[in-house]
Parts: sequence; C-alpha cells; structure tokens
Amino acid sequence: MSKDRYESPLSSRYASEFMLRLFSAETRIQTWRRLWVALARAEHNLGLPVSAEQVAELEAHVTDIDFDLAAQREKEVRHDVMAHVFAYGKAAPSAAGIIHLGATSCYVTDNADLILYREGLRYLRQGLIGLLSNLAGFARQYAALPTLGYTHYQPAQLVTVGKRATLWMQDLLADLEELDFVLENLKFLGCRGTTGTEASFMDLFEGNGGKIDEMNRQISAEFGFDKCFAVCGQTYPRKVDSRILNALSAIAQSCCRMANDIRLLQHDRQIEEPFEKNQIGSSAMAYKRNPMRCERICSLSRYLMADAMNAPMTASVQWLERTLDDSANRRISLPEGFLCADAVLRLARNVTDGLRVNEKIVERTCREYLPFIATENLMMEAVKRGGNRQELHEIIRTCSMAATERMKQGESCDLLARLAAEPAFAMTEAEMEAILDPKLYTGRCADQVTAFLADLEPILAQADQDATPEINV
Repeated sequence: MSKDRYESPLSSRYASEFMLRLFSAETRIQTWRRLWVALARAEHNLGLPVSAEQVAELEAHVTDIDFDLAAQREKEVRHDVMAHVFAYGKAAPSAAGIIHLGATSCYVTDNADLILYREGLRYLRQGLIGLLSNLAGFARQYAALPTLGYTHYQPAQLVTVGKRATLWMQDLLADLEELDFVLENLKFLGCRGTTGTEASFMDLFEGNGGKIDEMNRQISAEFGFDKCFAVCGQTYPRKVDSRILNALSAIAQSCCRMANDIRLLQHDRQIEEPFEKNQIGSSAMAYKRNPMRCERICSLSRYLMADAMNAPMTASVQWLERTLDDSANRRISLPEGFLCADAVLRLARNVTDGLRVNEKIVERTCREYLPFIATENLMMEAVKRGGNRQELHEIIRTCSMAATERMKQGESCDLLARLAAEPAFAMTEAEMEAILDPKLYTGRCADQVTAFLADLEPILAQADQDATPEINV
C-alpha cells in the first residue's frame, strides 16, 4: 500500500489476514456476483426467461472482476451496484440482459453483508473459544494457588489465581452465549423488491406468490440460511446491526476488564504479560517492562465499545421503508467493528498464552496481609480459650489500626506480636503463626475452579487453535 495515503491501523497493524480478506472489495463483489448467479438460477428453475447457458456464463465469471471498469462506470452513473452490473455484463455478455432481474440494490448489498457478518461472527467465535481454552489451562494450573483478593482495589480475603481467571472466563462465556444467539437468529433478506412488497416478482411470476416464496427459499438455501425475515422494507432490519455490534462490544468489555486486572497485577509484579527477549519497554527507560499488549487491548476495546453506538443510532432513524443515511456509516462501523474485535481477541489470546505468575511475589503478598486476614480465626480460637468475643473484636480493631500505621511508615507488620501481648487472647505469637497457612483461607476456590471447568468441557472441546480458516461465503 502506498505510504503517502492514510491507511487504517486496524488494517495495517492489528487485524488478521482472514478478517482483512473477508471484508475486502474482492470478497464483497464476488459475493454480489454469487447472489446474482443464485437469483438467475432460481429464476431459471421457476420458468422465467433465463437460460441455463446464461446461468452457467454468470457462474464462470464470478471471480474475474474488472474493478477499474466498475470504478470508471461508477463515476459516470454515481451508483456502485449498477456499475458492477455493467462490469459483470461485460464479462458475461450473453447474460448481461438478465443480471439483477426483478431485484433492487439491497438484494446484493444487504444479503452480502449478512453473509459476510455471519462468516465474521463464526471466525470470532473460534477466537473466543481459543481464548477460553487458554484461560482454562491457566485456571487449572493455578486453581489452588492462594493470592490476595481485592475489593475496591484494597486488600481483602484470599482467593486463588485460578479462581480469579474463572471470573474473566465467566464474562467471556456470557459473550459466547450472546454471539451464538446472534448467529442462531440471523435471517436472510432474500429478494423482496424496492419496498419489500415483491411487486416486481408478482409481475414476473404473473401473480404466483408460491413461486416467489420458492425463489427466496432456493436463494437462501444456496447461502446456508434457512429463514428470511417475515416482513421487511427495502433493507433488512437495522436492528440486526445493533445485535451484532452489541455482541462485539460485549467481547471488548470482557477483554478490557481482564486486561485491566492484569495491568494492576503487573504493577505489583504478581502477574506479567509475555515479554520478548529483545522487546524494548521504553525508549528512555531501558529497564521498563510495560504491559503494552494489555494496554492495547484496553485501547482498542474502548474504540469498539464506542463504535457499537453507531448501530442503534442508525436503527433508530430508519425512515419508513428505506433511507440512505445508513449506508456510509455502515460501510465503516460494521467492518471496522469486526476488525477491531478480531484484534482484541488476537491480543487477548497472545497474552493468555504466555501469562507469567511470579509465585514468590504472590506468596510474599499473601504473607504480608495474612495476619489481618486470619484475625477472625484467631478471635474464634481465643474465644475457645475463654475470651469474650466483643472484647477480642475491639482489641483486634485497635491493634490492626496500629499495625497498619506502622506499615505506612515502612516498618514490618507486627500485628501478631501486638495481639500476643494482650492477655485476653491467651495465645503466644508462635501459636498464632501456626495457623497462618494461606491455603486455610481460600475457601472453596479450588473446587469452584474444577466445577466451572468441568461444565465448560463441551465448549472447550470445540477449540481448534491450529486451524487455518477458509472464507466460506
């Protein structure tokens, strides 16, 4: 690509080759031509004056697109679909007169979009399952490793590293369910005419509505759709775009949440994203190991969440049977949304494939706060030894505040020594130390991880991270 022209960073830096090919002009216009072939074939099958030879000629010229000729024609007629009808007719001259018979532009533009979006959603689905698979391995490995939990980003009770990963996975699982709902409910527009009345086909088929239904059934089946919208205007309902971009936005929300968590933990050196041997963290500070991949996930996710607002704004202002103020917006917002979701998922998979846990630092952080975390257990033990629960609670409160103040001055935690000095506790510091095993304070975390992953096995079995997908439009 020429370097003296703007190019989208999504194309040049972030998105996969698959997604770039899927939304290329080549794939789009080939899909238009396949739709014209399917229309001609159905019209031939149902007795309209379209010959088998014309259908065969159209089929033979699906891929040899003269983009220069189409661009020249579009400058003259100011209509992209008619420009490609013209170029297709030049490639298949015997069929030129029957291309687009009875159809309106949205027959090719909207149906092609639905085909491309379905393929894009399927590709993202595999990426999402791949991400879940990476996290499942991580969660399984660290299911029982105690780590400090946080609420309000303040030290709280212990959890485990694996349990925390399942929280990320649960969000992503909800995204998968939403994406599957969109895919399962995606319908075809079919060939419905200028305002969705099928009036042109009532004329062509001499009032035979059954033949129109059969034509749409044949076209839809050719592209793997089993349903058309029951009613429509000239376009498919733009609410579909809202559903799609909402699903992509949901993926961004989950990945951003996970990446932010990793960024916070990397600040404390507990967990680190992958860092290559020759990677440079900063142009000035050579020692830096910035979480740049997670930062990029968050950055792209913000773009995608904002991009998703385009669809509801468009859907809410569709006038009557059709208005064209959706077109320019959709040309940008939908493909860019797919490319961005692809980039986010690819980054998230890369990060989770090499996520590093610094276990010694995780353990040290646990140990630092464990005396505070263990105070309830210590109080219960002191009660068993004859103490008064309310008095012990007040002693713990005052001693904890004093120990915390000491730590704020850079000193070590002396909470246990303070409690041991209180006669009401009737326990030595050594006795208190004996029950400071982090594993005693993680509750059912390990079991929760095991149960969660067991429920996910049917989904994780679908992961195929080594597959090279082919565009199937």
